[in-house]
Amino acid sequence: MRTSLLALAMALASPVQAAMVAQPLDYAVGGSKLQGMLVYDDAVATPRPGIVMAPDWFGVTPASVALAKQIAGKDYVILVADMYGTGVRPGNGEEAGALVGKLYADRAQLRARINGALAQLKAQQGKAPLDGRHWGAIGFCFGGTSVLDLARSGAAVAGVVSFHGGLKGDPAFKDDIKARVLVLHGADDVYESPEEIAAFQQEMRQAKADWQFVSYGGAVHCFAIPTATGAAAGCQYDERTARRAFAHMRAFFTEAFAPGQ
Repeated sequence: MRTSLLALAMALASPVQAAMVAQPLDYAVGGSKLQGMLVYDDAVATPRPGIVMAPDWFGVTPASVALAKQIAGKDYVILVADMYGTGVRPGNGEEAGALVGKLYADRAQLRARINGALAQLKAQQGKAPLDGRHWGAIGFCFGGTSVLDLARSGAAVAGVVSFHGGLKGDPAFKDDIKARVLVLHGADDVYESPEEIAAFQQEMRQAKADWQFVSYGGAVHCFAIPTATGAAAGCQYDERTARRAFAHMRAFFTEAFAPGQ
């Protein structure tokens, strides 16, 4: 009994352990209502960089929010961007493919929505523990394409990271890349041909971008998404490659966010 009372007293005397915050964030882009998720650890008082995260083609889901929590940790405030619209949540690959197809066919809309998410994240300064100086973006699969378009549009971010994202740009838009670019690619990803990879790399050269392209041997599409295996043809989570990729991402942002950069 004494042990139980002592444990209870210690629990009551200890500070409450804060959990990761994941709160819906309503905003609008071009008249379309959107709802992203703002994710951060509120146990950490230190202001930190803000990261826009463009999820895979399933959009804002419990799985993408869980991944955002894992990435955010104590280091970042993350806004999981809504690329489809409030309440528009695909239930299967066919529905997701149709939604992605509409945005690929209207890259101006795609660019507007990913830039709108960045603007909304920046607007949270003073409400969330953002340092107000360091901004970045990451994206997975379709989300990788989205953040590459964010960079192509000249957005004021220090860096963008594409995890197994689509590489093809839109020649209707002239590149204005100010951000560092890091592409993390599976060497056996059948979704990007050698010709498409070469065209992307040439695009980066012509844009005079500060870019890196990392190819992981044996990895295929979706290698960084724990719930991806079997979700679509050619998708396979790879824990070892994911660990390496996230280490590369963190080192990339450490450099991009360094003083004087």
